[in-house]
Amino acid sequence: MIQRLLFGLILLCTADVFSQYIKGKVVDEAQQPLPSATVYYEGTTLATLTDEEGNFNIIYEPKIKRPIVVSYMGYVTAYAENYSVGESLKIIMKQSTNSLREVVIKKDRFTRKEKMAIFKERFLGITSFGLKTVIENEDDIELEYDEEKRMLKAYSDKPLLIINNSLGYKINYELVDFEVQFNGITLHPHAVTNSFYAGYTRFEEIKSSATVQRNRAKAYEGSPTHFFRCLANYSWGKDSFQLFVKGGLTSPVNHFTVYKEEDNFKVLVRKQQFPELKGTNITAVFGLLFDEKFQSSVYFYSDAILIDSFGNILNPRDVAFSGAIQFKRLGDTLPLNYGL
Repeated sequence: MIQRLLFGLILLCTADVFSQYIKGKVVDEAQQPLPSATVYYEGTTLATLTDEEGNFNIIYEPKIKRPIVVSYMGYVTAYAENYSVGESLKIIMKQSTNSLREVVIKKDRFTRKEKMAIFKERFLGITSFGLKTVIENEDDIELEYDEEKRMLKAYSDKPLLIINNSLGYKINYELVDFEVQFNGITLHPHAVTNSFYAGYTRFEEIKSSATVQRNRAKAYEGSPTHFFRCLANYSWGKDSFQLFVKGGLTSPVNHFTVYKEEDNFKVLVRKQQFPELKGTNITAVFGLLFDEKFQSSVYFYSDAILIDSFGNILNPRDVAFSGAIQFKRLGDTLPLNYGL
């Protein structure tokens, strides 16, 4: 028994010795340490807090090439994209002035309830998981409709606190951008021509039952992340995604060339010469069929897109979706390292 215990201790010590960490210090503009600041890899569950001296250690994961984000109440969120083991980071936080954006009061024909409904639809989604996802502090969301541009925008000076019990996550979401474009002065869902949102995401696991694990698998299958992983790895087929051009099944090798560049995939998209695309900024458009029953369309706005090793597109505005896949929004979103 003693030998077994000693062997277990040796294994634990060995694992700790070979673990590597990113180290750093978080201070304000007066160089004073900020204790209990949250430090995390964007889009993952990996996070830590600074100590009383503002110092932090976060485990180094070679596959994770995401920004390290630092948030602290009353301060503007900071992030570091360049970091390495052995070099200490110094993060200087700027105090928020609460006046980062000038608000112009305009007459608005739509109620907050109407604007919030379209915000939730396009942010959380309307799948079974999206409809059950709750924003705990939705009063912090400011909604603005621009009649001249026929666009709904949303802002928040505070991180959105989101509970997704279906997938077992609490999400801290710092909203950077949100906009929904309509084809008229309306909020009708069928009048939406384009929608986009972006921000910094931190996941905290709150449950992990067998049901939750099944829900996560269901959320992943047929999602944008699933599609981008298939695109980067040429993983196409009847049990995955099938590609169509004008209703006809086509081979992806005729349209995409994929190169591995360090930790990213560069996908070259062959420009389509269809008359209906002339005068637009669309490079190519394809039909998608997932699991032989879920139909979608994908629009490429660039002839070269970058996808990281997690299947995350580095410039979200390069690609847009319609159909079944577009309904998988934040309510169906998983940490970037899910399944890897």
